[in-house]
Amino acid sequence: MGHRGANELKSALLFGTLGAVVLGASWLLFGRSARALTIGLAIALAVNGFAYFKSDTIAIKAMRARPVSEAEQPAMYAIVRELSTAARQPMPRLYVSPTMAPNAFATGRNPRHAAVCCTEGILAILDRRELRGVLGHELQHVYNRDILTSSIAAAMASVITYLAYIAMFFGGGDDERPNPLAAIMLLFLGPIGAGMIQMAISRTREYEADEEGARLTGDPLALASALRKLELGTRQLPLRPERDLVNSSHLMIANPFRAEGVARMFSTHPPMAERVARLESMAGYHR
Repeated sequence: MGHRGANELKSALLFGTLGAVVLGASWLLFGRSARALTIGLAIALAVNGFAYFKSDTIAIKAMRARPVSEAEQPAMYAIVRELSTAARQPMPRLYVSPTMAPNAFATGRNPRHAAVCCTEGILAILDRRELRGVLGHELQHVYNRDILTSSIAAAMASVITYLAYIAMFFGGGDDERPNPLAAIMLLFLGPIGAGMIQMAISRTREYEADEEGARLTGDPLALASALRKLELGTRQLPLRPERDLVNSSHLMIANPFRAEGVARMFSTHPPMAERVARLESMAGYHR
């Protein structure tokens, strides 16, 4: 089985597990009946469908990004065209977000519906070689279908928490009454579970995109240099943790928020120092 096939198998297992959790939560909250399972199944299918068809627009809108022409961003176009051609993949749409917080992300359910976005901040601090490393990383997210996987995982995990609110206010249980104990448990455990699911998926995919992006560009040290600048830049200019941005933050190459204390433990991004060390090891670089 090739790498892409292994990724697809992991995705299928992930969605199956999350779907089972949603069905189990519905069974627990809304009563042990066919109606409860129907509610859970309908929610799971609706969330999957929404994430599948809208994963290429949610993050773009959250970052207020706009499409750019080749005349506006010749370097971005030249780099992405070169790397897409080398990977034998279609050219994605290119966007720029009008924020000085340095970051980049890719979105879209597959290479034919993909978009790559850079913020004005990242374009200002990276040189061409570093930008090429970052864009190689983002294109690998597209080729590995990571965006779709992460979007559906995040949406499905959030459903677990929302089910508790539904049960609390709209009833459930064998006697058509809400199951308050189950709802309270999910209210506390749901966000933790959602965070752990996103963290596990996103961290693994970031490492893989670093490695495969470096292979695509043939220059792991360029990405390592870019990540060092991004670590400093996102610390100095973090994004405000608004809801839409929080839901899209796992797509970005660097954590856009200031993660401190316990929040660092649940970050969807691996430690930057470890990512840099892995890339330097790929290049045979020794300090």
